[in-house]
Amino acid sequence: MSKQEWYAGMDIGGTSVKLAFLTGEGELLKKWEIPTNRADEGRHVAKEIAASIRENLEEGAVIVGAGVGAPGFIELETGFIYHAVNIGWRDYPLREELEVELGVGVKIDNDANLAALGEKWRGAGDGSDEVLFVTLGTGVGGGIITNGEILHGASGMGGEIGHITSVFEGGAPCNCGNFGCLETVSSATGIVRLAKEALDQNRESTLHTLRSELTTKAVFDACDQGDELAKGVVQQAMTYLGIALANLSNALNPRKIVIGGGVSKAGETLLSPLREVFEHYALPRVAESAEFKIAHLGNDAGIYGAVWIAKEAREQRAGK
Repeated sequence: MSKQEWYAGMDIGGTSVKLAFLTGEGELLKKWEIPTNRADEGRHVAKEIAASIRENLEEGAVIVGAGVGAPGFIELETGFIYHAVNIGWRDYPLREELEVELGVGVKIDNDANLAALGEKWRGAGDGSDEVLFVTLGTGVGGGIITNGEILHGASGMGGEIGHITSVFEGGAPCNCGNFGCLETVSSATGIVRLAKEALDQNRESTLHTLRSELTTKAVFDACDQGDELAKGVVQQAMTYLGIALANLSNALNPRKIVIGGGVSKAGETLLSPLREVFEHYALPRVAESAEFKIAHLGNDAGIYGAVWIAKEAREQRAGK
């Protein structure tokens, strides 16, 4: 009896590692999580991932490839992690360790890039070969797919959408060391910061009662309820984002613009002002050919993308 051929997908974060088994057609068979062991500069992570995969692999199934989404600066050809702050890795041979532990070929890419590939393959990208993917969470991340492939750039830094300079004077400091980056104004933390600054100048908003525990969701909820301050904050954040996406799209001409991350749960309250700004600044033909969509796969996008690159690598080795 032939064994079932499964792929392992992994999405490594600073708090947990998301793991899953998928078929080559993208059918999700099983998913689970384990804590990220950051002790000893993350040296135990690979062994614990491999042990968990072996423990969850069903009898009659075999792993034929594995893909990994990881944070930090990655050498794509070797799977070498130069630096991942939230895990502790420095000069760490992640791919090599996982291949030894699992006994199969392993492919590694940046976690945001793999989320973009996951949405292209099985999510809101609808299989399009031209996708601009943006995640709006604590920061702003992204992935650019053109001609069906992730755009990595000369040093693997392609897709760093969150660090487009958006506020040219007096911008807030960004974690990258610069000032006025897009993620300082259009991320969850950026939107909350804009709202708190606006509250200093406006005593009328219902958001004053929530100031000490203000969230992005509260800002969007207040916007839906007609709160003028909240509407202004959402408009401001989406103006910055819309201009950045229009400029990118004028250069890339995407078919799909997919918005993911926790902030995307605002749905049409986010998309409506975003589309309006985008259409104002994008070239007419660029705007006509680009469709905005909210991401479908949520936190699972990265594991789908991880399996995609593992499957592609296996097919290339087989000469398909």
